[in-house]
Amino acid sequence: MLKKQQRRISACIAQMAARLLPEREIYLRSGKDIRFIRLTPRVQLLSLATLSFGLLGLGALALNVGADSAALARERAAIAAHGKAVASQAGQVDAYRRSVGALARELETRQDFMDDLYKTHFGDDAASEADLVDRADSDKDAAPVKTTRISAGPQATPLLRIEQRQQRFARTLTGAVERRAEKAAAAIRSFGLNPDMLARGAARAQGGPFVPWRGEAALSGDLKALAVALARMEFLERSLVAIPSGQPTATPMLSSSYGYRRDPFNGHAAFHSGIDFPGRHGQPILAAARGRISFVGQRQGYGNVVEVDHGNGLMTRYAHLSHAGSRVGQAVARGDAIGRMGSTGRSTGTHLHFEVRLNGEAINPRRFLQARKDVLQLQQIAKARFADIGGRG
Repeated sequence: MLKKQQRRISACIAQMAARLLPEREIYLRSGKDIRFIRLTPRVQLLSLATLSFGLLGLGALALNVGADSAALARERAAIAAHGKAVASQAGQVDAYRRSVGALARELETRQDFMDDLYKTHFGDDAASEADLVDRADSDKDAAPVKTTRISAGPQATPLLRIEQRQQRFARTLTGAVERRAEKAAAAIRSFGLNPDMLARGAARAQGGPFVPWRGEAALSGDLKALAVALARMEFLERSLVAIPSGQPTATPMLSSSYGYRRDPFNGHAAFHSGIDFPGRHGQPILAAARGRISFVGQRQGYGNVVEVDHGNGLMTRYAHLSHAGSRVGQAVARGDAIGRMGSTGRSTGTHLHFEVRLNGEAINPRRFLQARKDVLQLQQIAKARFADIGGRG
């Protein structure tokens, strides 16, 4: 039964093929020869089947190639994405290294700045600097230190610790400098002088070309505050050293004080602008503070005069001299001999007329010659510091 059905199906297929694919003859002519090829329905069907299988194979191959191309494209995209990620990470690493390098350069610039400041104002006093560093490290009550912007990686951590130590040192040194400056200011006030007015006067007498400091961008607020504090201390201590507090002669006795007196020549009331020290002819006259000789010569009523400019508007005058042993422009230290006692000018006998003037106005010299012991000690400390850093006092 099954075989009959199969034969029927085969017969139907053969009939359909005969209708769809009738027998055909193809003639081929070459010169005088004529040949023909007969294509039976069976041959055509086989050819069609072979062609269909070939097309199917080509389609499958094309699909396979397309799938492989898509997979390859995805793989290339993944490789490109990975490459970008690696490049991004490499860029981050490079940026991190650059930031670490920039921090190292900033720290070096800051350290150079602090070294220069310290040597300028304190000389090479390494012991004092070490004490301040130790104090900064042990100051646990200090405010938290702000660090640089980069994250603390393994390379940056030691640098950040150095930065924090520098800032602690700057703050500790600033506090010490401000306390020392205030002592100098108090000592200046004890002479009846106003340190703020002296500072304003000094600020009006400055100048020079503007040369930007290349490391300014690396300076933190702490370092700028330190620089300001050191500049103020420097000015106050130099002003203190320049205040006349030394005895202008070895004579301990006074023959005439500052202020009202009876004129020794006519007996009328008169204003005496200085203090008179009697002594022997030719006795050395000493500079009461460091400064520079601003005048040597004669002034009416004073006879032979030497004047010393101490800066900040302060000047001392030494009058009635027998001999001026100094010249204009000469730098003198406290205690240096600048002349000899005599009785020139409007004088009744051998003595020194000593004046202190501030911005041209005579002020009482007594407060300068009777300075407290602690004030004199501060002057000596400041003088020794300037000697250590190459100054002369």
